[in-house]
Amino acid sequence: MINGVLWRLRTGAPWRDLPERYGPWQTVYERFARWEADGTWARLLEQVHVRDDSVGAVEWTVSVDSTISRAHQHAAGARKKGRRRGTNWKIRHARRLARRWAGPAAG
Repeated sequence: MINGVLWRLRTGAPWRDLPERYGPWQTVYERFARWEADGTWARLLEQVHVRDDSVGAVEWTVSVDSTISRAHQHAAGARKKGRRRGTNWKIRHARRLARRWAGPAAG
C-alpha cells in the first residue's frame, strides 16, 4: 500500500492509473487520505528527519528563492505596454463571438 502511494506521488499520475500490483486504487487512495487527515504522514516525515539529523545525514542550509526577492523600487508597479483592458473583456469578447457564430437562422 505504501509503495502504491509512493508510486503515485513520484509519477504524479491520477489515482485511477495506479498499477494493479499495488491493490485497488480506491483502497490505496482512501488509506492515503485517512493518514493525511490524521497526521500520520507528517509524523512519519518528522521521525525520518529526526533519525537522519541524529546521524548527520541532513545538511541544514538555507536556500533563498529569487522569486521572493523584492524588486527594485522603480521596477515594482511599472506600467505595462499595450491597450488596457477591464476585467470583463473576456466575457465581452466571448459574447461578440457567440453573436457572430449564431448569425441569421436558416429558414
